[in-house]
Amino acid sequence: MPSRKTLICVVGPTAIGKTTLAIELAKAFDAEIISADSRQFYKEMSIGTAVPSEAELSAAKHHFIQSRSIFEDYSVGEFERDALQKLTQIFTTKKAVILVGGSGLYVDAVVNGLDNFPEVSPEIRKQLKQELETEGIEALQQELQNVDPVSFNRIDLQNKQRLIRALEIFRASGKPYSSYLANNSAERKFDTIFIGLTAERSLVYDRINQRVDKMVEAGLIEEAKLLYPHRKVNALQTVGYKELFDWIDGKLTKDEAIAEIKKNTRRFAKRQGTWFRKNTEIHWFDHDAEFEEIISFLKEKKGL
Repeated sequence: MPSRKTLICVVGPTAIGKTTLAIELAKAFDAEIISADSRQFYKEMSIGTAVPSEAELSAAKHHFIQSRSIFEDYSVGEFERDALQKLTQIFTTKKAVILVGGSGLYVDAVVNGLDNFPEVSPEIRKQLKQELETEGIEALQQELQNVDPVSFNRIDLQNKQRLIRALEIFRASGKPYSSYLANNSAERKFDTIFIGLTAERSLVYDRINQRVDKMVEAGLIEEAKLLYPHRKVNALQTVGYKELFDWIDGKLTKDEAIAEIKKNTRRFAKRQGTWFRKNTEIHWFDHDAEFEEIISFLKEKKGL
């Protein structure tokens, strides 16, 4: 038995099979699962965020799945605090916890912590929102590319809240948002090991396309229609919903909206790859590796 508790982080691009692996690991090590998927926090968004099925949720105990409402703002800093509290609680009875998700920033917050960001005056935020309205999102995207190319390649550029957050930090401090992400690990009372799932890009893209088709079959369009009255809410500024809102607004045909969801999800997967490739601590396995191979690796590496 290891002297310290172990957090097993399962990472990789969207639609590659992280949920299935996390459940297998949870069963193998009598562990619980913490979701670090920032889109799956919200209970009103089920189909478009690929929330685990009832069968998957009952196969292992999950935390932070549909635990919030879209009408609540929930920051990465708040998630770090809540996840650490939950880990402390779980580790009183379990020797391992699985942290799973494709939101790299949220995984890093739990493992390494985030540096303190500078104060931002309300005037800067107000100015950025005005620029968004008058000049459009492309102008803000271009500014971020110029002043902080690291964040430009990492964040969801269609997420207006994230875009404004990155730019307001730069304007307030003169330093890139990315420079405030902690370089040195915060002190944690548990060990961490990263397991990454990988596949050829063409296969990942094919799985994404298939997943979107299944979401549509499962009722994504109906879900988007129900959420349309709340389309200005920050949580809904995300792939899978904003494209369908554009269809409802008459800006796209239904087929064009579905094609845009696939394209923007593929772009998101590419950004995930960029983020995770920077982490040299990840032990990579092919997406169709035998579960027993990964389980044996963890037993040998961490003595679980």
